[in-house]
Amino acid sequence: MAEEDLSSLISIFSDFFKTTYNEKVNELLVSYPEKKSLFIDYRDFERFDPELADRLIKEPERVIKAATEALLEKKPALPGGIAFKPNVRFFNLPSDTKLIEHLTSTDIDHLVAFKGVITKRTEVMHKIKKAVYRCELCDNEESYIVTRDFKPPRKCSNCKKLALVPVESKSEFVDIQRAEIQELLERVRGGAPAARVELLVEDDLVNSFAPGENVEIVGIMRIKKPLKERQKQELVFAKYIEVNSITSMKKDFEEIEITKEDEKRILELAANPRVTEYITKSIAPGIYGHEEVKKALCLQLFGGTPGKTMRGGAPIRDDIHILLIGDPGIAKSRFLNSVDELAPKSIYVSGKTVSGAGLTITAEKDELGEGGWTLKAGAVVLASGGIVEIDEFDKINEEDRAALHEAMETQTISVAKAGIVAKFRAKTSILAAANPKYGRFDQTKNLGEQFDIPQTLLSRFDLIFPIVDVLDEEKDSKLAEHILSNHRGEFKEDEEGLIDKELLKKYISYARRKIRPILIKEASDKIKEFYVNLRMKSKDSGAVAITPRYIEGLVRLAEAHAKMRLSNIVSLEDAEAAINLLDYVMKQVMVDKETGLLDIDTLATGKPKSVRERLQKYDTVLDIIRELNKQEEVVSIETVIKEAVKAGIDELTAERIIKDLLQRGEVYEKEQGYIKLVRGKE
Repeated sequence: MAEEDLSSLISIFSDFFKTTYNEKVNELLVSYPEKKSLFIDYRDFERFDPELADRLIKEPERVIKAATEALLEKKPALPGGIAFKPNVRFFNLPSDTKLIEHLTSTDIDHLVAFKGVITKRTEVMHKIKKAVYRCELCDNEESYIVTRDFKPPRKCSNCKKLALVPVESKSEFVDIQRAEIQELLERVRGGAPAARVELLVEDDLVNSFAPGENVEIVGIMRIKKPLKERQKQELVFAKYIEVNSITSMKKDFEEIEITKEDEKRILELAANPRVTEYITKSIAPGIYGHEEVKKALCLQLFGGTPGKTMRGGAPIRDDIHILLIGDPGIAKSRFLNSVDELAPKSIYVSGKTVSGAGLTITAEKDELGEGGWTLKAGAVVLASGGIVEIDEFDKINEEDRAALHEAMETQTISVAKAGIVAKFRAKTSILAAANPKYGRFDQTKNLGEQFDIPQTLLSRFDLIFPIVDVLDEEKDSKLAEHILSNHRGEFKEDEEGLIDKELLKKYISYARRKIRPILIKEASDKIKEFYVNLRMKSKDSGAVAITPRYIEGLVRLAEAHAKMRLSNIVSLEDAEAAINLLDYVMKQVMVDKETGLLDIDTLATGKPKSVRERLQKYDTVLDIIRELNKQEEVVSIETVIKEAVKAGIDELTAERIIKDLLQRGEVYEKEQGYIKLVRGKE
């Protein structure tokens, strides 16, 4: 294109800056160099000159250069002799339909716009923008503007000798950073892998984003030279995006499109008094029974009220974490798959194949950083604002599971690796499934003692469901008939009230976007009454039935129940639904089988009060035997029982403990009626 054409473009932009964007240009002049870019809304420019706006898409390099030249005409006198080198950046281009996988060879050197999630970024590097060379023979200096096609000169233009060397001290550099972006999870078609593309950002865009962040990208699609020999021979090129602007997207699920017709259907569904029943029924409809589990999964999909903070500003978690622990073959994985299909944003992983880095975030060597370190987001960060389903949770290494502690409680993930210290947002609900410690639950023992998961991690879950395979003829008959009727195709009667998956997904997205339930006093008093009553029972029994942590969990569940009804008020009905669900879970996993009382330590420590007391008595009897053995080589059982009675242990219990110690081999009977500690126990 001829030079006069570029001049005409500069003239158009000059008019645009003097009229439509005069105020914003003046703001840039005042704040430069703290603010180095003029951001132009594409819709504003399109209204000013539709033809040039269209040329911007097809000839972005030339049009953006003209815009920059027009801006440079306003060169201010900056203090300290600072050079005015602004950037012109465009945003708000039409990007609703463009996917990363739709970027093709027809887009090369065109301006493209799309949305995605940052998966990793490199450290900041520095690229020469204006290169200065000096001749070692005649001291002649030459400067060149470095473009993408720039080739370093070797011959001096003065003496014509091959003696040019670069002079870095006089050259001009610009900060650059490489990153990788992938398709937004909510826009990926079922089963399809998320497409990825490399990004190149410069100057003030460096470090303006983080892994796990949802962003909108505007940039020029470029191709880079092949690195591999075979690709060089076949002339195969990879693409990357030379980023012009990057805009953070704050809203979760904004890519789930909800039309006016969809909204009408959603509001009609919410007006139905049986809406919560229908939503619950639509979760894993192929699985018979387990109504409480289905209700809990519904509440997790909707989540609590976001944006609340404690006094002092610390955020209050609104995401609900659920753990399913059950016997093999009880459809735990199908529950996870059902949630994965319905959640507007989700990632499904298996404990057998996932690492702590794959779950959270890691620093790794990567070609993006020219051999440097990059931060790469894992499942919990990428699904931020959604749900991560973790199957085979008990198969994850203990070290890797530890990485989830921070993510589940504070909803952030801190990294201190390879010299990189950073913190990332991980506002993600966790749905995990695991097997009991010994493969199957032992009905004669406390279920809480059979969880092969650290108690510190168990305490992070709002609800823990033991799914037990109970032998029951009537229930087994109904379950078998339900499965067989599905195979015969005779399940029409079960379809009443089932909500279409796509509509339910949009319903959930609509609720999470629009509904912010507030806890009214009536509901608050109901939760308080439930908590205080359980604490009073604890006072009588000595076993702690509930702790303050569960109050927040109840509030989250009640808020989620209100969102299921699209209600902005948490009513008494919502509070009762939350209490009933927690009460069901507590009776399943927190009841001490010896006393029949609720004891939170059954879950928190794996040892209820009755077990702890029994262990204390065992230790007391062992101490008595140990002390008596110091005085005599063997001691009579009768003497040990007398001393145990003095220590507050009744005679029958003391006899039983001694019998158990003999069976366990911790003491042995050296002669009739006389015992001695086994060597090593003294």
